[in-house]
Amino acid sequence: MRAKTFTESGRRAQIVTAAIEVIAEVGYAKASFSRIAKHAGLSSTGMISYHFAGKDDLLAACVAEIERVTGAFMQPRIDAADGHVGQLRAYVESNVALVSEHRAAIRALIDLVKNAGSQSTAVNERLAVFEEHFRTGQAAGAFRPFDPRTVAIAFASGLDAVVATAAAAPEPAGPTELARLGHELAELFVRATAPDPEMGACEAFCACPHRSGAGVPQDSEGESR
Repeated sequence: MRAKTFTESGRRAQIVTAAIEVIAEVGYAKASFSRIAKHAGLSSTGMISYHFAGKDDLLAACVAEIERVTGAFMQPRIDAADGHVGQLRAYVESNVALVSEHRAAIRALIDLVKNAGSQSTAVNERLAVFEEHFRTGQAAGAFRPFDPRTVAIAFASGLDAVVATAAAAPEPAGPTELARLGHELAELFVRATAPDPEMGACEAFCACPHRSGAGVPQDSEGESR
């Protein structure tokens, strides 16, 4: 198998970018090769077929590119935040701010996952990542006792709703407004998960009814029943 030339890699990237923009504009169902080729300034759809085995191959490349730009935008901001609460806030604020920088990518990913059955590793793994973050945060005393899985689902759903609404707005919100929305949503989740100020870290962790073995009835000798 020969390596792709610089020109071929550039052409693939051009086609992927055009496909993402077309899907964001008209949706997956109407994103035909002819429409994508025209948007990319290609002479024929044959150029797309040359670089991609089919539509599924092109869509997979689109999802991979969206995950790349999303990670490049959000991850440095999350990594720069301190502690569980700081990273929770950074995740929310950077995800909402992402709409301003990569609105087409967000719109396209939402459409692909919903209507094309495309699989996004980043999207599929989020709940497990959120749940683990809340669980380790509870152990560190950063979050109050709650069921990490339930809160992870609520967190993902709430964040998705705000991001999807902002991305779908006919008149895109500017960076300032998105920053306000991100701050409001982050503050909501930070306050909802904050520990009782009168409860210490050990007490908070031990009081969590969903940690392993917690809440299990025991007999008088301490054995679980």
